[in-house]
Amino acid sequence: MMIRPIVHDIVRFVAIAVIGLATFWAGLWMWGNWNDEWSGFNAQFTASDGYCNIAVVPITGDITTLPYPEEDTEDPANQYPTAAVDDILYQLRLAESDPYIEGILVRIDSLGGTPVASEILADTLKASPLPVAALIREFGTSGGYLAATGADTIFASPLSDVGSIGITMSYLENVGKNTKDGLRYVQLSSAPFKDYGDPNKPLTAAERMLLERDLKIYHEEFVKQVAENRSMPVEEVTKLADGSSMPGALALENGLIDALGNQDSTRAWFAAEIGVSADDITFCE
Repeated sequence: MMIRPIVHDIVRFVAIAVIGLATFWAGLWMWGNWNDEWSGFNAQFTASDGYCNIAVVPITGDITTLPYPEEDTEDPANQYPTAAVDDILYQLRLAESDPYIEGILVRIDSLGGTPVASEILADTLKASPLPVAALIREFGTSGGYLAATGADTIFASPLSDVGSIGITMSYLENVGKNTKDGLRYVQLSSAPFKDYGDPNKPLTAAERMLLERDLKIYHEEFVKQVAENRSMPVEEVTKLADGSSMPGALALENGLIDALGNQDSTRAWFAAEIGVSADDITFCE
């Protein structure tokens, strides 16, 4: 006769315990979300604040696949900014996965970088599911320009420096200085060309041929990619690929960019791509 009340008490206890645990976990979850939002923790995983709809991704300095160099604490002025590709790719992925983001503005201030790093950026911009505009401010030259060609459209200031399509392997030879200082280069290599390009030894004719061979390959590939990305004839890009750069106004005449302007000038383009009014375009910065 006493079994039924005991069972009821056990069931009641279990129910209260389950409800208590559920309430505790719900409260903990709500507090965690509130704290993450309040502390700004969530902001590192989103590109938008829930209001802006155009992500701004800067490409500033030398474009490289290597991580940021350590800060030069002795001479901060000697610290030139570096555009580390993996960090830029992360920002692009955040923008593409954010439901509030409807377009990406890539803001370029770069004199160039390594060929592979610049190619990676161009290819990533081309593959983006969102409308992408590149804005060249001060500089968009060499690898910086190659990266820009991956965007759907390129804007530039009329006073900017654009182009410089070409490759360089130039370096400063130290042979004369070393001789003056009493230093002698001792060559110990397992293969004849293993140390070619070392600035402490004279460049032989055979070594120069190897470097010029590679330069030709890199140059032709650079021209090919610019032509493809900009939908321009290879012959036309080849004529422009003498290594020189040009003001934005002249770059527009030569088809290297699509429009002159500043960041605000890109509003109309984004509005047309997204299908909203220019007043509805808000940059995330």
